[in-house]
Amino acid sequence: MRSLESMAQRYQRPAWVRRLNRMGDALGGRVLGARRLVPIDADELLALAESSLGGGPFGDFGDPAWRDAFRDLTRAIDAAPLHVVGRLLTRQELLRSLRTRLQLARALDAEPEIGRERIEAPVIVTGPARSGTTILFELLHLDPGLRAPLAWEALHPLPVPEAERDRRAALGECEQELWADVQPEFAAIHELRSDLPVECVTLTEPCFCGPHWPMSIAGVPAPDMERTYAFHRRILQVLQHGRPRASWLLKTPSHLMALPLLFARYPDAWVVQTHRDPARTMPSTVSTAAMVQWMRSDDVDLTTLAALIDAAFGAALNAVGPLRDGGALPKRFVDVHFQDLMNDPVETLRRAYASMGRAFAETHAERVQRYLREKPRGKFGVHRYTAGEWGFDAAELRDRLAPYIERFGVALED
Repeated sequence: MRSLESMAQRYQRPAWVRRLNRMGDALGGRVLGARRLVPIDADELLALAESSLGGGPFGDFGDPAWRDAFRDLTRAIDAAPLHVVGRLLTRQELLRSLRTRLQLARALDAEPEIGRERIEAPVIVTGPARSGTTILFELLHLDPGLRAPLAWEALHPLPVPEAERDRRAALGECEQELWADVQPEFAAIHELRSDLPVECVTLTEPCFCGPHWPMSIAGVPAPDMERTYAFHRRILQVLQHGRPRASWLLKTPSHLMALPLLFARYPDAWVVQTHRDPARTMPSTVSTAAMVQWMRSDDVDLTTLAALIDAAFGAALNAVGPLRDGGALPKRFVDVHFQDLMNDPVETLRRAYASMGRAFAETHAERVQRYLREKPRGKFGVHRYTAGEWGFDAAELRDRLAPYIERFGVALED
């Protein structure tokens, strides 16, 4: 891959972010000063989270080793070259995730029947970035027979103990919309809102071994997806307990790289796999990951990041066809092509529902049409990019991913 223009050359930070980061400079340098100003220490964070909830006892929520994972993660985060705003964002996420985990453990200990909740036939959307996963997720969410975790309930699955009334939606808004305040261009890449359905990446933050952390911060431990899916199922059980049952609707690109583990937890799942020209999706995946890391650090190694994403997603895309055709995975896949979804979303959904044996109601079609009228493409600006801008040669990329392109009949774009 060729040398890439740095993130600093691509994006100017808002003034308030630059000024806060300079506070680190005033305390001994951008990174060292940030460490002094915003400490990240595992034991201090654990003690603070526990005391904020009135003290223990707290169970382990099905994972006796979770504190070890938390300490390993926190050590790596503390060593990472984060700036002041990056450390502040991350410290808040760690504390909020700790409180969530402790609350979940306490709830499961108090009501063991939560662990007997059945998660039946979830519908799971996966595919690379910019292949239509997000808009498809939101359109499926308009079906009252499907239930997706909303951002605020993923961040705060149980009521906040200190609040006199349920303020979780307002608290979720703080985190969800702050990302676009830190870097306004992020809104054109991916809209975050507390009342929108949210990815499994966010849902599994409190396991401390899921993909949120390495996606956000380079150099932290790689995900342990087996433990992540165990946590994933338990938190869905908590969210489902005591409520009318509907099929879960879930989504994240990283499921594509762990399909055998996904089906081990959810053998009756329907996986809706989106497809688009890799010359469009792979650069966008890199740009999204780079933006997320840029919000926390000045040191984003774009060459390494592009190579890692190319290797991980490239291997997953080329492997999924043989896995499906060879019988290693259940025949419970629905394929949705980006161009079909853009050209005729209602008919595309109708065909997907037929493949899953689900009824597609005309009221759902009406909701889809209304939703798209109110949320046109480019509402928050257009995320413009080329393969070359993010280190890829389009022809070489398509050649490497020819097995995937040919197996699924993926249309190439200009």
